[in-house]
Amino acid sequence: MKITKAQSQENRVRIVDAASAMFREQGYDGVSVADLMGAAGLTHGGFYKHFGSKADLMAEAAASGVAQILDQAGSGDIRQFIDFYTSREHRDGRGAGCTMAALSGDAARQSGHLKATFADGIERILDAVERGGMFGDGGQDAVRAQAIDMFAHLLGAVVLSRACPDDSPLADEILHVCRAKLLESLPSTDTD
Repeated sequence: MKITKAQSQENRVRIVDAASAMFREQGYDGVSVADLMGAAGLTHGGFYKHFGSKADLMAEAAASGVAQILDQAGSGDIRQFIDFYTSREHRDGRGAGCTMAALSGDAARQSGHLKATFADGIERILDAVERGGMFGDGGQDAVRAQAIDMFAHLLGAVVLSRACPDDSPLADEILHVCRAKLLESLPSTDTD
């Protein structure tokens, strides 16, 4: 039985969504095509009707993951983004969390195509951080440098916290200290 174009597109979205979560949870090498197709509720044989290779899916899933984190980040309020990103919920929700925090180490060992997808994702996140404002009027280069510094600290906080045992006080301390320091670094919003 032949499927419609709409059903084919729906299947592709299911594959990308399943892969995005599974890759973030288990890494690129920890997920087989058969595993992710099973998670999407489809047969292994249908994979190549949608993607030329696992690497193609990895890039599409990474782009999808970046879009999800930008949606979760909220309204562009940098304080809200910091609170969300350094939350225990984000730290523990690896499958639904930031692709950059979950897979940057894996991506560094992958193809140039996947690295380019990650670079694009980093640019999109930096743009969102820059648009969040709060960096003063030091010029475009200074704002960009502050956005890079902030995102590197956010990412590092989550990566270090995840490297600790789940119930470790250190895991929570890392998130708490980094959140406090980042929020402290922002100009006051008091109008007094």
